[in-house]
Amino acid sequence: MLLDPLLPEVAFVGRSNVGKSTLLNALAGRRIAKISGTPGKTRALNVFLIEESHYFLDLPGYGYARVCKVQRAAFRGLVKHTLRRDQLRGVVWLLDIRHPLSADDQSMQDTLAEEEKTRVLAALTKGDKLSSGKRSTRERELREELGLPEDQVVVTSAKTGAGIADLKEAIAGLISGATQ
Repeated sequence: MLLDPLLPEVAFVGRSNVGKSTLLNALAGRRIAKISGTPGKTRALNVFLIEESHYFLDLPGYGYARVCKVQRAAFRGLVKHTLRRDQLRGVVWLLDIRHPLSADDQSMQDTLAEEEKTRVLAALTKGDKLSSGKRSTRERELREELGLPEDQVVVTSAKTGAGIADLKEAIAGLISGATQ
């Protein structure tokens, strides 16, 4: 799928129920993605033009138990295709700060690592759900487990707005190529 006009792209990926639609809306400053109370509603690649300067590619959530093997295989193919797009500048990988990495998260980590040229930002969502001390501890633990430098991990809360400006700045760096 070619997008017109050709602009830089940033893909968003994460488990079902990680808060991807809510975070996309917070980053855009308006409602662009539909928020559902039921996990696993996004089943296709959704594309959002942001400020006439770049696209956000919203991939379906992974790890939802009610998805059959065929749909899981289709999802893996969609992710691999997205990671190879010429205009892709990076991936924002959403992880719920409260939970350890699941088998599906580890599989996604492997998939992202296979595409060596793809720059990854880890957005740790739902930061408002933990105390300040626990949030700092979980951020450090996840950063070490993911093997990502500090500047590639951002704790966010779409509810309070915490970390949204930092994530916007990191995404701008992806788009400009400054972080590569």
